Amino acid sequence: MNYWLVVGSKKNWDIAFKHKNIWGLRKTQRLLWEKIDEKDKILFYATNPVGGIIGYGKVRTKFVQDKPLWPDEVKENEVIWPLRFEFDVEFCLPPDNWTNDRLVSKELFPRAGFQLLSESIASKFLSNLRKGAYIIPEVILPSIAEEPAEFLPTSQNIEKITLSHDGIQDRLMKIGQLQDFLVEKEYPFDIGKLDVVWRRVTNSVPTYVFEIQVGGDIYHALGKLKHAYDLWNSHIYFVASEKDYSKASGLLSGTFHEINDHVKYIELEKVEELYQRKKAYFDLEKVLGI
Repeated sequence: MNYWLVVGSKKNWDIAFKHKNIWGLRKTQRLLWEKIDEKDKILFYATNPVGGIIGYGKVRTKFVQDKPLWPDEVKENEVIWPLRFEFDVEFCLPPDNWTNDRLVSKELFPRAGFQLLSESIASKFLSNLRKGAYIIPEVILPSIAEEPAEFLPTSQNIEKITLSHDGIQDRLMKIGQLQDFLVEKEYPFDIGKLDVVWRRVTNSVPTYVFEIQVGGDIYHALGKLKHAYDLWNSHIYFVASEKDYSKASGLLSGTFHEINDHVKYIELEKVEELYQRKKAYFDLEKVLGI
């Protein structure tokens, strides 16, 4: 795991959080971007007038943007920071406290841009952020003697349903919505349409891409997934029966070997199970008011 210091103005951090935790690098920083791994730790550093670390998180996913997102990009109608990554916020000071409570250290100077930190220095900063006023209060949830069966389906009581191509599309879109993604089916791009995509924000490329195989051309489906990965570094999913995935395996070890380690397989009937489980937890959270 790597540790990164992400340096930006207060305005840029405001925008990053507003856009559901997205940061971007320039094309000239591709070597750094390629070194970023999902689950790497990142420390948020806000420049003057703040001048210190205001929080930290971890990288969720990387992608390549081809649409303007940031205000400067929209103004110029040009993608300035195409090498993006999404991140989860594990802790961040309230914006009103950034100037007074930020973490400062001589070991942070001179710092600019996007830099790799040593594990020893990063760990010390993370430890300091967790102390005193920086500690995230532990939330103790009320104990529940027994979860209602209707909210927690098991594999045994989930009804086995054979869905059509359109039915699978519908379920994948609903799963994405439950996870707070913007979802779209039949998403157009330069070599056709993708069955389902999930995006974080409106002016963003697909973060997750799904191709559903219920009949049809396996070669063409894998070709679209490969192109989506090449264009955007998307997470790519091949949704098919076990029989069709066996056929696809030959292509993935040959013609499409470049994505063999990146494409993930979801069995058709597992989509319904995933939807029911996701919805059950979502409904339970609503009942508990969480």
